[in-house]
Amino acid sequence: MSIELKLGYLMQSQDILRLYEEGYRDFKGLRLAGADFSGHIFVGVNFAGSDLSGANFSRTFLTKVNFANANLSRANLMHAKMSDSRFTQATLTKANLKGAFGVRANFTRALVSGAQLSHVNLRAAQLTEANFSGANLTGANLRNTQLTGADFAWANLSGVRLIGSAIAQTRFSGANFDRAFLSGLNLSGMDLSGVSFKEARLKGASFREADLTAANFSQASLQNSDFQDAQLAGANFDWAHLHRAKFHHADMRRIDMTNVDWSDADLAGACFDESVEVDSMVSALQ
Repeated sequence: MSIELKLGYLMQSQDILRLYEEGYRDFKGLRLAGADFSGHIFVGVNFAGSDLSGANFSRTFLTKVNFANANLSRANLMHAKMSDSRFTQATLTKANLKGAFGVRANFTRALVSGAQLSHVNLRAAQLTEANFSGANLTGANLRNTQLTGADFAWANLSGVRLIGSAIAQTRFSGANFDRAFLSGLNLSGMDLSGVSFKEARLKGASFREADLTAANFSQASLQNSDFQDAQLAGANFDWAHLHRAKFHHADMRRIDMTNVDWSDADLAGACFDESVEVDSMVSALQ
């Protein structure tokens, strides 16, 4: 039986705050749409399955709070402290988490599409199979985060930090990685056609057998990166840093070579347009 049924009336934000001060922690399954909890402290509270759509948690401390299966669509979580909190299978569609601190938070299978997460800190968080399609994660910290099976299609990931993250089977189609920190990541076999990596840091990254058709790597740092067997037709490498980058057997047709320095790249077996004068690139092939 929910606390609302026990007390005989619908709960308001002031009722939750009063009961919390009295030591009550279980607020699951409540109807709290639009409630204002901004600036308050909740530790170890259970909001599982509650309707918190449009609720205001801005600058709220939410340590180890359970939001599993809760509705937080369009909720305001700006600058909230959410360390170790649980959002598994929660709905956060178009929620505002700008500047939130969610280290080790769990968003497994959460629906976060269209949400605002610029400069959020989700270091070491669990985002397995979560849907972040169309979300804005500009400048977000996703270091050492578990992203397996997550969907970031058409998300804005410019300036994001993803170093050390697990990204197997993650979807990034149409995403924007401009100025992102992606060094050492394994992006092999992924569909990254049309994705922008302009000015991104990709030292030592692997793109083996990836589809990078029309991808934008202009001014990107690609030292020691591996593009073996990748589809790179129409990609943009203008002014990219390609020291010791490997392009073995890559499809490099329709690439404008004008503003690219291939002198330190390994192009053995790469496929070029017939009009490309490969002889002029002999030093790069050696």
